[in-house]
Amino acid sequence: MEIKNKEEEELLREVIVKIGLERIDTQKGITVEALLDSGTTELVISLELVRKKRFKLKKIERLIYIRNVDRTFNNKRLIEYIVEVDIYYQEHRERTEIDVIGHASLSPTTILYNSIQ
Repeated sequence: MEIKNKEEEELLREVIVKIGLERIDTQKGITVEALLDSGTTELVISLELVRKKRFKLKKIERLIYIRNVDRTFNNKRLIEYIVEVDIYYQEHRERTEIDVIGHASLSPTTILYNSIQ
């Protein structure tokens, strides 16, 4: 990644890595591309990928509202479900819940990652 001084315009870079996702119920795994430090505050996955790979949807008790880049609420897109998965990256393994969003601009094989701790 190129570093610039404060006077220069900040460069935007995408960091995409291949990770493994494993279904908790069947222990079947898949490999997907993950966008690191996407600007989200949580992990999110597309509804299309969840349905295609038959991950078990878990309904959440309270809807989660999504904010747009300008911090206004996006009333058309709410988070209603999560999936519980094991995530693998190199030697790291973590069981986590991922918010499911039905967002048309997400590739069916992309999950967005805030960071791997």
